[in-house]
Amino acid sequence: MPPMSSHPTHPRSLLTHAMRGFIDRVARAGHPPLHALTPEQAKRAYAAGAGVVDIPNHKLPRVEDLRIPARDGHVLPARLFAPVAAGEGEPLPVLLYLHGGGFTVGNIATHEPLCRHLAHLSRGAVIALDYRLAPESVFPTAVNDAWDALAWLREHAAALGLDAARIAVGGDSAGGTLSAVTAIAARDAGWPLSLQLLFYPGTCGHQDTPSHQRFAHGFILEEPHIQYFFGHYLRGPADRDDWRFAPLDGVDASGHERDLDGVAPAWVGLAECDPLVDEGLLYADRLRLAGVPVDLEIYAGVVHGFIQFGRAIPEALKAHNDAARALRQAWGR
Repeated sequence: MPPMSSHPTHPRSLLTHAMRGFIDRVARAGHPPLHALTPEQAKRAYAAGAGVVDIPNHKLPRVEDLRIPARDGHVLPARLFAPVAAGEGEPLPVLLYLHGGGFTVGNIATHEPLCRHLAHLSRGAVIALDYRLAPESVFPTAVNDAWDALAWLREHAAALGLDAARIAVGGDSAGGTLSAVTAIAARDAGWPLSLQLLFYPGTCGHQDTPSHQRFAHGFILEEPHIQYFFGHYLRGPADRDDWRFAPLDGVDASGHERDLDGVAPAWVGLAECDPLVDEGLLYADRLRLAGVPVDLEIYAGVVHGFIQFGRAIPEALKAHNDAARALRQAWGR
């Protein structure tokens, strides 16, 4: 695969001053890396650290816990965030949000500040989903959970005061992967979506782009983390070539690459100093080649996960505002 870009300088010199300082503070803290922990320990460690430099929870007039049935009878927790109280005003457009965490860590609470802020800024509702995580639930359970949640939302939108004709899907990292896959499946089902909102999504089956080498160590998301997460999530090597894991270059059961014609318009927000940046660029290019409207933002000098560093990294709040603006435009607000 050809390089997406070439930088003659050392990659660390690309970081903003604030980003370098943050990474240095993380290193000085001396916490064991997630890949050195058991999955249960990693889940607890990620949850404990998620809010340390995130923005405070924005106060909203409506926060409601939901229970969404999956196809196998399992009940998926979800949480609705809305900028107006229940029963007030017209039905709200809604973003189904799928959190990041390598399919292995993360939950509603770890991404609640982001979801609350997006609801406030976009003037729409956000439903955050607790899809099932590895290693207890392996591929393609998370994919199925995301799809089942979208199907449930379409059916129950009116009862929740939401507009079933204005549904977007979105997420960060692994949640961005799930969102991209859900958008393709929605196209196949004839279910229109307003937008797919993708923060630094994983889209490749194999981590062999130049950015995976360039930013493999020292940029928060490191190569051992990626292998750790995928090692727990995937059932075996064949899953890496399944389009439901790799929407960029994966294939379906017939061995054919999925076309992207007619999928929902995309807003794609990438971090420059991220192992995943090349595959995000490649996916944006494939969408454009398929005639899909794409709004691409690349945030210079920041790393994977930066949208949850709002107290330390100014670019986080810019990304929140950019994403919310894309939602408002998609929803006609």
